Amino acid sequence: MDTDKEIDTRGLNCPLPILRAKKALAELQSGQLLRVLATDPGSVRDFQAFARQTGHTLVEQQNTDAGEFVHILRRR
Repeated sequence: MDTDKEIDTRGLNCPLPILRAKKALAELQSGQLLRVLATDPGSVRDFQAFARQTGHTLVEQQNTDAGEFVHILRRR
């Protein structure tokens, strides 16, 4: 999936992936997509809650074979 911006939060634990995503989303236009790469297993539920609370859309979540997590968010 093509995204407009990607941030790498691998190696960071909660709440840093969410904080970095929040900052990156603020730089995007409405409807643009952000890809977040993470290694924190808690990021799966954290991004689900973040999307519910902020109104951004969680388009996709993937768990890679390398034990990484990919979250794609659409800016509201």
